[in-house]
Amino acid sequence: MKNQQSESPDLILLFIVFTLLAVGLMMVLSASSVSSYNLFGDAHRLFRSQLMWTAAGTAVMLFFMKLDYHYFLQLGRPVLLGSILLLIVVLLPGIGWISGGARRWLVLGPIRLQPSEIAKLALIIYTAGFLYRKQEKTKNFVRGVLPPVLVFGLIFLLIIMQPDLGTGVTMAGSFVILLFAAGIKFKHLFLLMLSGAGIFVYFVFSEGYRYRRLMAFLDPWSDRLDSGYHVIQSLIALGTGGLTGVGLGGSRQKFLYLPEPGTDFIYAILGEELGFIGAFSVLILYLLLAWRGYRIALRAGDRFGALLAVGLTSMIILQAVINVGVVTSSLPITGITLPFISYGGTSMVIMMAGVGILLNISKNQIN
Repeated sequence: MKNQQSESPDLILLFIVFTLLAVGLMMVLSASSVSSYNLFGDAHRLFRSQLMWTAAGTAVMLFFMKLDYHYFLQLGRPVLLGSILLLIVVLLPGIGWISGGARRWLVLGPIRLQPSEIAKLALIIYTAGFLYRKQEKTKNFVRGVLPPVLVFGLIFLLIIMQPDLGTGVTMAGSFVILLFAAGIKFKHLFLLMLSGAGIFVYFVFSEGYRYRRLMAFLDPWSDRLDSGYHVIQSLIALGTGGLTGVGLGGSRQKFLYLPEPGTDFIYAILGEELGFIGAFSVLILYLLLAWRGYRIALRAGDRFGALLAVGLTSMIILQAVINVGVVTSSLPITGITLPFISYGGTSMVIMMAGVGILLNISKNQIN
């Protein structure tokens, strides 16, 4: 087999991502129009902002598509340290911007930066590089597994302090999949997952609002005006859509019935307006993205590229799974956006950066 160094990027992956972006822009235009007018007196303000972030994300994707991914072997640690610093800064009183009771954003002029999104990408880059360099030590827990676990633990703790359990869970899932792909011993992986489950249960029951969300997930109608309200309104939107939907722009739930219609619950508006056919088509696009991403990992020119592709693909797909799970009341409520579709600046740029790295890896694959 010959390593094809000059091969073009994965055009199918590129097509899938741009299709999701097109769907996202269409849905943000519709889903956010009422809330945008209610907040700013301009129905299209959030859409214009999303259009700008989509353009910025595309530019970032093109940059990383051309940047040799091997540079991240040297850049992994500095990027990780920078992301940890940002996670600390956002927690400082008077610096981190608070919204909805969470301190997750840094305000830089007109830009709101979410450090936890940057940390997700930084952790994957660092962990992939560490596992690549320590390949012969991955069977040794202390020398080959514990260092990235400690780094993950620090980042997870800082994110939980914001608080943002949803992002922490997404990051944990990607991290575990990356360790599995690196070939660590099953007993080590099992113990880590068991410990993680215990920590998750502790954090859920340590805060009243998390416990109420869990109960709302199991029976939203038991508290339909408070903890179960989001889920019920989301299910109403999906049920109203039926097979073919009420038509693009025709959502009723976006008229301030469903909270966060342009971000966390945009998939519900999509299901209402485009019906089961539209909602299912989006799921197919994510399945195709997973196929192309893991295919790139299997055909990567070296182990570092393979690990990096596994981590990046898992990061995108797990976030999509969790978002759809929340919207359909299959999972407890978390503040997780739908990749490439939900409104959001930092998330868009980071996801597109991940796609750019995947495309670069695909240019150096083995046929």
